[in-house]
Amino acid sequence: MTSHRSATQRLRDSLKRIRERLDFVHLENEPDWDALEEALVLADVGIPTTQRILNNLRSGEGDYDSRLREGLLSVLSEPVNTLTSMTISPHVTLVVGVNGVGKTTTVAKLAYFLAEQGKKVLVVAADTFRAAAQEQLAVWAERAGVAFVSAEPGRDPASIVHDGLGVALAEGIDEVLVDTAGRLHTKRPLMDELGKIERVASKVIRQAPHETLLVMDATVGTNGLSQAREFAEALRVTGIVLAKMDGTAKGGVVLAIALELGLAVRYTGVGEGLEDLIEFSPETFADAILSSE
Repeated sequence: MTSHRSATQRLRDSLKRIRERLDFVHLENEPDWDALEEALVLADVGIPTTQRILNNLRSGEGDYDSRLREGLLSVLSEPVNTLTSMTISPHVTLVVGVNGVGKTTTVAKLAYFLAEQGKKVLVVAADTFRAAAQEQLAVWAERAGVAFVSAEPGRDPASIVHDGLGVALAEGIDEVLVDTAGRLHTKRPLMDELGKIERVASKVIRQAPHETLLVMDATVGTNGLSQAREFAEALRVTGIVLAKMDGTAKGGVVLAIALELGLAVRYTGVGEGLEDLIEFSPETFADAILSSE
């Protein structure tokens, strides 16, 4: 399993560009407030969240870096924990998102992450729209050393999930990850299909899916917030996976997600390898942005 230290270093590396924009916060004097506002907005923190942070900074007392860190943590603590108990077995996670965000590779990375924790993992390939999706995921699942269930193209995704959960119950699986087809949030029939998957899953395993993770592309920044809102209205989204964090200077979108969507970032993707998915920690995130070391 990847060590905490190496995971933290990868997060620091992925946040390098946003940290460079905020380098002036390490000066002894108070910063140029206009410059700070511009840096936060350019990092895709979002205007409402930027104003919240700036107001807290101006009214706070004590060391500037400490005040900024407290402001970041205050925003990141906004989301309410809606997770169902992780002790339920099999624990079912539905993974959703628009096309091209890195959803399928995120499923593979999460499968690897859970397997490294000693969990018995099953990946259910419910994306029957993209021709190469199941083949791609099968390769990833083999690399991750986890079980895999798929079906012929064109089959009803909900029926694939039904069969996959049956396999999970029969084989004593701990964690089930359901990969769904990428879909535009504006296409109502496709969004309704996710609702059908939810209903079918709950009939096979109590309260399933226990978690619904929305994969967002960090390089899109706050432009992805409207997509996320649509998904959150259609589904009981419990958290965000922020993919492609290593390819952007817009890591501040983590803060906008927390304050404007009320959703917690659960994992961040910081590279292309199976091991390049790390659990999100508000404290580690704040320190990675502010630390000059």
